[in-house]
Amino acid sequence: MLYWTLIFLVIALIAGLFGFGGVASTAAGIAKVLFAIFLVLFLVSLVVGVIRGA
Repeated sequence: MLYWTLIFLVIALIAGLFGFGGVASTAAGIAKVLFAIFLVLFLVSLVVGVIRGA
């Protein structure tokens, strides 16, 4: 499960880079949405990983 946590974190960071870097207006909007989605997935998988590991 920690593997997926790291994958979601990397995807969230990349999407945030594009979204908050001001690449293009359409791409920035999509990247901001992806950033939020993958950040939530990262947090959920982190919590599930901690709960299962404990």
